Amino acid sequence: MAEHHATIEVSDGAAIPLRKDRGLFSAWRLSFVAALCLFAYLVIFKQGPYLRLLKLLPGGILVTFEVTVASIVVSAVIGLFTGLGRLSHNRLINLVASTYVEVVRGIPLLVQLFYLYYAMARFVPVPDIAAAVIAMSVCYGAYMGEIFRAGIESIDRGQTEAALSLGFNRTQTMFYVILPQAWRTILPPVGNESIALLKDTSLVSILAVSDLLRRGREFASESFLYFETFTLIAVIYLLITLILSKLVSTMEERLRYYERL
Repeated sequence: MAEHHATIEVSDGAAIPLRKDRGLFSAWRLSFVAALCLFAYLVIFKQGPYLRLLKLLPGGILVTFEVTVASIVVSAVIGLFTGLGRLSHNRLINLVASTYVEVVRGIPLLVQLFYLYYAMARFVPVPDIAAAVIAMSVCYGAYMGEIFRAGIESIDRGQTEAALSLGFNRTQTMFYVILPQAWRTILPPVGNESIALLKDTSLVSILAVSDLLRRGREFASESFLYFETFTLIAVIYLLITLILSKLVSTMEERLRYYERL
């Protein structure tokens, strides 16, 4: 009797509220409305420290998104070449790409941030935001690489053979035939990893980067209003994450709709 092994997908990204998962979809709506109401209540009715803190946070939110966007772009590029390297028939290239994935995924992001900003400063000082973007790009590039590898492998081998028979070389086949098709498979998990990356930008506050969390920590250390500070910051992070997870959900559903056409 043939055994059927189910594949369990686990991610540290956000839970994506797809309509087919009614429980999660309803939970998303409940969480979003509750977070929005709590945010409005704190800022409009409680005011005091919440309103003062809110005036300090826009600059931190902007820095958070700047680090996030830059890291996503660079990590996607690293992930593409890592995925291609993992599929390469050249043993040296395959070994280098595979070793990069194993090493980087085996070291916590926080340690990578400390190492790049503090340890490497002994040889080459790196500015705080640059260190944050480099460390997060290198870390998430390894995860993106596995996503690209899996997406490329999901395309039927016949597509490659058909392109080669038409006179395309392997590079043209990859970039003109395989990747455009694989992108529909790759895009949703890349979106999920992007949300996870945004949440992990909270770690860059240890490098003196004035992100959302850093601004809150500075306010709390001056006012000693730790409960109020971290309550508001948690709600803001939750709202941002819920909005982005809904965008990824919409993107996934549209991709599935176009696939059925």
